[in-house]
Amino acid sequence: MILRLYAAAASLAPPILRRMLRRRAASGKEIPSRLPEREGISPLPRPAGRLIWVHAASVGETMSVLPVLHALAGQAEILLTTGTLTSAILAQSRLPAGARHQFVTLDVPAWVERFLTHWRPDAAVFLESELWPNLLRGCDRHNIPRLLLNARMSASSARNWRLAPRAAQTLLGGFSSILAQSAEDAARFRALGGQVREWGNLKFVCAPLPADATALAILSAQLPGPAWLAASTHAGEEPICAAVHAALLARFPRLITIIAPRHPGRGGEIAALCGHAPRRALGQKPEPGKIYIADTLGELGLFFRVTPFAFIGNSLVGFGGHNIIEPALLARPVLAGPHLENFTEAAALLRDAGMLRQVTDTAGLADAVASWLAAPPDGMAAAACFNGVSQLPQRVAGLIMALLP
Repeated sequence: MILRLYAAAASLAPPILRRMLRRRAASGKEIPSRLPEREGISPLPRPAGRLIWVHAASVGETMSVLPVLHALAGQAEILLTTGTLTSAILAQSRLPAGARHQFVTLDVPAWVERFLTHWRPDAAVFLESELWPNLLRGCDRHNIPRLLLNARMSASSARNWRLAPRAAQTLLGGFSSILAQSAEDAARFRALGGQVREWGNLKFVCAPLPADATALAILSAQLPGPAWLAASTHAGEEPICAAVHAALLARFPRLITIIAPRHPGRGGEIAALCGHAPRRALGQKPEPGKIYIADTLGELGLFFRVTPFAFIGNSLVGFGGHNIIEPALLARPVLAGPHLENFTEAAALLRDAGMLRQVTDTAGLADAVASWLAAPPDGMAAAACFNGVSQLPQRVAGLIMALLP
């Protein structure tokens, strides 16, 4: 009943969704020429041969599944769908040769049907918590086997699912396998009727973020004094980082604080907040004693390399944290707020190794930054935390290939 009501409501939503998409396009969050993809309309033909459709919501999920896509390359055609502009830009540069990217259709039954009829995937792979009812039921109607990778479910989501056990069984029980991120996630999916495997977390085996060698040499030369990085920050965290910078200038007068916001489009707003700080997107250089706004796409690996440690955002404002594994893979210790619910297992590994320090406020972050600027920990222990699951992408690729006819 709940799924039928949801489908009925979604069928009435297109006028509202189209207005929403136009507003997003006007604000730079969608590509106007590609809005038809959100309605299941594709300008690309369906390639001949077996096709694997992989859906990843945004940048984090896309990064985690890229090693799997490269392991699949040459064995089948690949279609990757994502839901954000930043993930689409990432896909353009990181997908294996021949793989295609589309924006995912919104969860309207008619649009889902149009998408599936056009692409006719032989298998569907969803990442983490992308459990859109009409997309999943559409796969079942078309007899498309489906797999859930790196699955995660919070305690609150599990409680909500338990209120609708039949819907949970229909949607979760329809996956041929659910590969859970952690033991806690596995237990929650099993309790709801899922066929669960515990093979490890794909985010642990992401390739280290790349960096252009020339850009790295130039930026390194532009950072003569102490520097630290606040990466993937959200609104509310930049003022804290600015306050930390101000508090530490007396001790480190040439300090450069690099702020790399999660959404680079906020660069101008953050620069104004930080006393008209120089911005990388405008070609400006870092200046000793000032904050530097790293508001470009695809350069986070560069900034991790030029700083001895990193604070990872979305953790002080309380939304679950961003990827603390990315700096660790580059041998960089991690600072974070108390909210790392999206990375509990990785946080435990880094904490046990002394490579993660969590803080709760401005004073705590200032103390931690000052301590690590004075004596940076040896980050090799951070990289060592994630050395044990290097074959996981190939193993997952084999499981996906086994779904194909």
